[in-house]
Amino acid sequence: MRIGRYRLKLEKRVTLAGWQAALISLFAIVVALALFSIIFFLAHVNPLRAYKEIFSYAFTNRYGLLLTVNRFIFLLFATFAFIIPAKAGLWNIGMSGQLYIGALAAFAVVYAFGGKNSQSAQLNPWIVLPLMVLAAFAGGALVGGIAGYLKGKLDVNEIVLTMLLNFIAFWLVAHMIKEGGPFMNPQGRGESFALPKSLHAPLIFGVPFTIILALGSAVLLEFVFRKTSFGYQIRAFGQSPPAARYAGIRPFRIALLVFLLGGGMAGLAGYHYFGAVPGVYKIARTYGYFGDLSFYGIICGLISLNNPIAAIPVALLFGGLSIGGRFVQGKLHMGFGLDYALLGVLMITLVAFQFFYRNKIVLERVDS
Repeated sequence: MRIGRYRLKLEKRVTLAGWQAALISLFAIVVALALFSIIFFLAHVNPLRAYKEIFSYAFTNRYGLLLTVNRFIFLLFATFAFIIPAKAGLWNIGMSGQLYIGALAAFAVVYAFGGKNSQSAQLNPWIVLPLMVLAAFAGGALVGGIAGYLKGKLDVNEIVLTMLLNFIAFWLVAHMIKEGGPFMNPQGRGESFALPKSLHAPLIFGVPFTIILALGSAVLLEFVFRKTSFGYQIRAFGQSPPAARYAGIRPFRIALLVFLLGGGMAGLAGYHYFGAVPGVYKIARTYGYFGDLSFYGIICGLISLNNPIAAIPVALLFGGLSIGGRFVQGKLHMGFGLDYALLGVLMITLVAFQFFYRNKIVLERVDS
């Protein structure tokens, strides 16, 4: 497009520096918030006041900040569950099923130690808590491993497969915690038994210890992807499967391992939200809510370009906006689903602006 003596044109980017990606994402966030202001105007709410309430509650209010951090930890694990297979060019859409099976496996440990029927049961947390975390990882890995095995062995479409596994996982959890199920709440409520107080997760300044696992996983994954032979094989397979096969990289091994690890991360998300967040400590039958929430891990992964470290601020932003949006919805008497709508606009805008990750606008002078 020509403007006077200048011409605008698109060029493919050869490289994209981290600061450039961050700047593009920041601009996309500003555009998304500006677009969403239309919703506030239609509801006769001052957008500046609404955004002030959202961000102040999510990031400065003590109670809201704790909710944000807990949501952030959950989203970060869900993001890792997507990123690990995505590095190999594979799509894990089964985080919601994997996280529920992970939570179920963690509670199975408590059940095996006799902690179902007594809130005052004195189980040794130094033994049971690590077993719960390991079981959650193993439970999620098992579900992910099924997808990885069938993808690597029979080349079954992993998107369809992981979605179907979600339904199987939901029905299994429903059977376990429903009336007559082994994990049913002793008071007859439609949820699992509650964890004994001795197994409430240790808190660090009010935040569950799982924040260490989440941030540590980010550092570990970044190291694995950048500095290890296994990480190189994953990236090589994701960039060109035929070339990777020619180099001796086995597709079955890669598919199986990335889905095992991705499923394990989703399992940790399940343990965190149902076994470590204060005030929960049980598996609730809110499949739709937590299942939908886990899918934001896909968006966080795409926006962060599958970089585990870059995923940290993205997951924190999404966590904060989901908490702040729900708060403003009640405080300003707006319609239900404001938080979902806000995240949806943000998600669409950020994904749309990924166009500029691959292309750049160049303004050049035209000599006439």
